[in-house]
Amino acid sequence: MSEPVRFVSRGQVVTVAPDVPHTMTVLEYLRSRLRRTGSKEGCAEGDCGACTVVVADAGPDGRLRHRAVNACILFVHQLDGKALFTVDDLADGETLHPVQQAMVETHGSQCGFCTPGFVMSLFGYYKTHDKADDSSLKDALAGNLCRCTGYRPILEAGEKMYDGGRDDRFAPQEAALRKQLSGLARERMLDHSTPEGSFLAPRTADELAELLHRLPAGENWMLAGGTDVGLWVTKQHRVPRSIVYLGRVAELQQIIDHGDRIEIGAGVTYTDAYQSIEKLHPAFARMVRRLGSTQIRNSGTLGGNIANGSPIGDSMPALIALGATLKLQSKAGSHEMPLEDFFLAYRKTALQPGEFVASVTVQKPGKDSHVGIYKLSKRFDQDISAVLAAFHLVLEDGVVKSARLAFGGMAGTPARARKAEALLTGQRFTPDEVEPAVAVLAQDFTPMSDMRASAQYRLLAAQNLLRKFCVEVSSGKSISAEAAE
Repeated sequence: MSEPVRFVSRGQVVTVAPDVPHTMTVLEYLRSRLRRTGSKEGCAEGDCGACTVVVADAGPDGRLRHRAVNACILFVHQLDGKALFTVDDLADGETLHPVQQAMVETHGSQCGFCTPGFVMSLFGYYKTHDKADDSSLKDALAGNLCRCTGYRPILEAGEKMYDGGRDDRFAPQEAALRKQLSGLARERMLDHSTPEGSFLAPRTADELAELLHRLPAGENWMLAGGTDVGLWVTKQHRVPRSIVYLGRVAELQQIIDHGDRIEIGAGVTYTDAYQSIEKLHPAFARMVRRLGSTQIRNSGTLGGNIANGSPIGDSMPALIALGATLKLQSKAGSHEMPLEDFFLAYRKTALQPGEFVASVTVQKPGKDSHVGIYKLSKRFDQDISAVLAAFHLVLEDGVVKSARLAFGGMAGTPARARKAEALLTGQRFTPDEVEPAVAVLAQDFTPMSDMRASAQYRLLAAQNLLRKFCVEVSSGKSISAEAAE
C-alpha cells in the first residue's frame, strides 16, 4: 500500500498528496502545489541557483544540519523525514530575517530574479557558520549566478547578516524541530506509488538488495543525490517505472577510517566526505572544492559519480590514481574490484542486474608518494572539466618505483595512461627524462572534440600537465603524502 511522504515546513508536518508523481521536483511542488512562488526557476539543471532552498535533517550527532540545495533537481519525495526552508518562510510578518535585512541595507538586489536563491544560500551559510569568512562565503555563493553583476554588495550582505549575532527566530524552535523530525523517522522502507510510478526508499543494504532483485531490470533508476538523474527528468523528460532512493540506506552513509585506508559509503555526499578526502591528499580536496557548487556538493555523492560512469566525472581519475577499489553488493553477496576495471565503455559499467555500488575504499598514500590532481575547465568554479589529470608516483631516491597516471575527458571512460606509466617506471623523474612518457600519451589516448575542448587541446593539455607535475616534484614544490599529514 502506498505510503505518504511527510516533511516539516513552517513548523507543521506537510503530507504530500497521493497523486504527486514520483518525478515531481521540489521546485515544481512549491510553485504548483503549495503556491509558494518565491523560489524561481532559471536553468532547471542545478547551475544558476535561483531555486535554492535549505533542507534540514538530524546529523549523526543528533544536531540539525542545514544544507542549501537546488530545488529544481531535487525530487519532493527526497524530503521525506526532513525540514524544508524557502525564501517565503524567512520573514516574520513585516520583520525581515537578518539575511534579508542585510541584502536590503547593502543594496544586494537589482532585477531580483536571482535574489531568492542568493538569500537562501546565505541563510544556509548563516545556519552553519559563526561568522563570515571571505573564502568560504565565496564558495557558498559560487553556485548562484547574478546577471546584473551584483556580487560585491551580496558579499557585503553575507558579512553584515551577523551584525545581530546568530540567534534568528528559528534558533528557539530547533529543539521542537528535532522532535518533529524524530517523529517522522521510518523504521521500514518508504513506498510511495502512483499510476505513473513508484518512489522506493529502503532503509538497509539488505532491503535494497532484495528490492533490486525483484524489480524488473531496466525499468528503475537508482537515485543518490539527483545531481545528474534530476536532469534526466527536467531536460530529457524521461519517466522511470520506479525510483530507488539510496539516501536512507544506513550502511551507505558510513565513513570508516581503517587506518591505512578510508572506506566511503556510496550514499555519502561530497560535503560529508570532504574531511576524509582531505586526509587522503590535499590535492584531492582542492579538486573536490571545484566539483560543482555548494548546493551540488550538498546533494551529490561520490558513489553516484562513480556509478553514473561519465567519462568526465571529476572524482574518478583521482580515485583511480590512488588505487581505489569498489565494493559491489547484491542479494547474492558482495565482492570487490579495482575502480579502473569498473568502466567498460562510454556510460557502461560492470554493474550486473541487481547490483549496486556499496562503497569505495582508498589507500592513504605512503611517505614516498607524490600526488598531483589538476582540473582544467573554462571557469574555476562549477564547471565541467575539459581535462582532469591525476598522478600518483612512488619515488625512491628520485627514481619512479611505481606510477599511476589517470585522466578524465581523454576517452570514453576515465582511464589510466598505461604506456606512459611503463616508460616512467624505473626512470628518474626529471623534466628531461619525462619527455618520452609525455610523447607516448598520444598513443594512450585519442581524445575527441566537443563544445568544451578540441582533441588537439586535450592532448596538449594532458601532456603539459604531466610536465607541470614533474617540475613541481623535481623542484620540491609538490606536496608529498608525508608533508600533507
